Amino acid sequence: MAFTSAELDAATAVVRRHFAPTAQLAWPLLGREIGAQVWVKHENQTPTGAFKVRGGLVYADRARRERPQVTGFVSATRGNHGQSLAYAGRAAGLRVVIVVPGGNNPDKNAAMVGFGAELVVHGRDYQESREYATGLAEELGLESVPAFHPDLVVGVATYAKELFDEAGPLDTVYVPVGMASGICGLIGVRDLLGLSTEVVGVVSERAPATALSFAAGTVVTTPDADTFVDGVACRAPVPEAVAEIGRGAARVLTVSEDAAAEAMRLMLRTTHQLPEPAGALALAGLMSERDHVAGRRVAVIHSGGNCDASILTEVLAGSTPRP
Repeated sequence: MAFTSAELDAATAVVRRHFAPTAQLAWPLLGREIGAQVWVKHENQTPTGAFKVRGGLVYADRARRERPQVTGFVSATRGNHGQSLAYAGRAAGLRVVIVVPGGNNPDKNAAMVGFGAELVVHGRDYQESREYATGLAEELGLESVPAFHPDLVVGVATYAKELFDEAGPLDTVYVPVGMASGICGLIGVRDLLGLSTEVVGVVSERAPATALSFAAGTVVTTPDADTFVDGVACRAPVPEAVAEIGRGAARVLTVSEDAAAEAMRLMLRTTHQLPEPAGALALAGLMSERDHVAGRRVAVIHSGGNCDASILTEVLAGSTPRP
């Protein structure tokens, strides 16, 4: 989803009112493990522990300035999008109601409430929560916020600008893909800067809808997205996102649940930075392409660190959590 340099600068100004750039670091132990120079963009260091807060801040800022009739938001999430809107809504003085599926990550639920959201539990998965949220917004007279929107994309694109400005030339960047604002922001900034960097999406093999859509060149849905990597548990991609990924990504990789868990252990061991499952998924994709990147300069997006204790306990014990 294309945006201009002026739009990116304006989004950056909004984000900067709330927090400084997050770190991008080339970790030597991680590089030794992969056989390349590996930069990690640490979006676990934002005020909500994940990259999505950038988009929420930009979305809420525009709503407050251009849609004064809006008194609040309703949206659906598995966690980080909801924390983003809760944080941004509180800053803008707006009510935020978040719908989550049954059995959702309890730590993320608590964080959303802590940031000021009203929590509604409905549905067996994200897609059912999303469908319910649309009707609830109409019922409450609030604005329904989608998971993919130009303001969300240009907001999260600010992390890509920070990465490219500080890390220097990169051959490939690996990024986890849920509802796709992150990868689309990366593609947009890469193109604005005129770089030749490959952008590679990574999904779980148990939530392959985006990879299937990329291969088909059109939206492909799946009946389930049954993965412990909750940040990428998408079974119905957004058409605009699929089109942008098809245009600008080099490929979309699928990785196993075991590979996702192993990537979490590797991230912890080599950087001592806690990843949530999706936060290490880009690294799992990189690990699957060691031969492809040998000796190159690459980056992975550590998209968030909101990992609940039960998952972390299993992963550190050498197990792969069940969804």
